[in-house]
Amino acid sequence: MSQARDPLAGAGGAPPVLVRREGAVAVVTLNRPDAGNSIDAALAAALLAAMEGLHGDRSVRALVIEGAGKMFCAGGDLASFARQDRGAAHYVGGLIQDLHAALERICTFHAPVISAVHGAAAGAGLGLALIADLVVAGEGARFVMAYTRSGLTPDGGTSWLLPRLVGLRRAVELTLLNRTLSAAEALNLGMVTEVTPDDAVASRARALAVELAAGPTTAYATARRLLRDAPQADYSDHLASEAASIVRSFGTEDGLEGVRAFHERRRPSFNGA
Repeated sequence: MSQARDPLAGAGGAPPVLVRREGAVAVVTLNRPDAGNSIDAALAAALLAAMEGLHGDRSVRALVIEGAGKMFCAGGDLASFARQDRGAAHYVGGLIQDLHAALERICTFHAPVISAVHGAAAGAGLGLALIADLVVAGEGARFVMAYTRSGLTPDGGTSWLLPRLVGLRRAVELTLLNRTLSAAEALNLGMVTEVTPDDAVASRARALAVELAAGPTTAYATARRLLRDAPQADYSDHLASEAASIVRSFGTEDGLEGVRAFHERRRPSFNGA
């Protein structure tokens, strides 16, 4: 009797996304190295399942997203799209629904998110890299929109992220001309947090994750939301949101611990509550 195939398995039965725990840090790895970790329907569904599985787990206090093999993510799997021929629109519609739901869960995750980028981050892979709170890039990393090169339009949140990070004029240039940015250029434009040697990307991302995992998780989550919402907010409304948030933080265990530690001139011990 043949064994039923896991619907979230990739080519050869390998899981297209791996999730593992390293203490309070969760590591999500895109696992299609032979295809540049490009996004097909199976990977998009597996990424969503991974994020849904982590969503309510408050023992996770930092999240790292990385790619297996030689690159972070080459974007959408155009080969799989081409195989659909006239059915490509329907196929991509389902894929995008899963991918965008996964990206929303990453954006609103309850703990800080770090992306570890080596090799290429292209198309939707660029969106996946940039939605993280901190982006650690290897010196050899490359960043490119790539969509219009294939007659397509942006997805993966890239058209939302780029103008906020680099400004509208530069975002239009990168989208229409598909200029590939080096890690140094991406750092200069504010797309990347820091650049490290290629062989240190994973270890640096984990070191940041461990540092953040020891911090005030709830305060981090609220601070991220305030910063994310600020560009769309009226100033007076945003001041009100800040006021409500900081008052609430004094009612948390971490808030009380932070104030006490400052007063007692000691290092705070946060538990994420």
